[in-house]
Amino acid sequence: MDPITQSVLVSRPVGEVFEYLADVANHPEFLDHFTSEWHLTREDTYGAGAGIRYKVHMRGNRFPWVDQTVLEVDAPRRLVLAGRGGKYNRIRTVTVYELEPQGAGDCRVSVTFETEGKLPSDKLFDRRGFYKRRFGKGLRRLAGILEEDRGRGKRASIAGGARKPATGTPLR
Repeated sequence: MDPITQSVLVSRPVGEVFEYLADVANHPEFLDHFTSEWHLTREDTYGAGAGIRYKVHMRGNRFPWVDQTVLEVDAPRRLVLAGRGGKYNRIRTVTVYELEPQGAGDCRVSVTFETEGKLPSDKLFDRRGFYKRRFGKGLRRLAGILEEDRGRGKRASIAGGARKPATGTPLR
């Protein structure tokens, strides 16, 4: 699928917006209107190597799971997530967040999303309009969360629960 791009102007400094986006546990807060069941693939949620797994709600999609890992962190300008989804994880996905300063404390956030299927049948779920609308709404929610602290969803959690005794387990 050809890449789709959406952008929004956020009235916050670039560094603050980047810090929020670089923590992948925050992504379900603004993308949960078309995704669900977010799980972290490792304990560290910030920076290169942090990973997430989630379900995409799309009509007729029998294989909704997507895994993504943060590949590139170029603070405070660019964040690249790459992964796979679909049947047998054949469909490659790339999500790129780019941030540009826009004058007095404002920041333009652009997201580019691209999928690449291996087989002709994988192209059946390359729905540009679906992703363009959903990412557009997600970016508007991101602006609302950062500017007015409204519209927050639920943060991602580690699959399987607590990992360390200090995190609340009865085992000490």
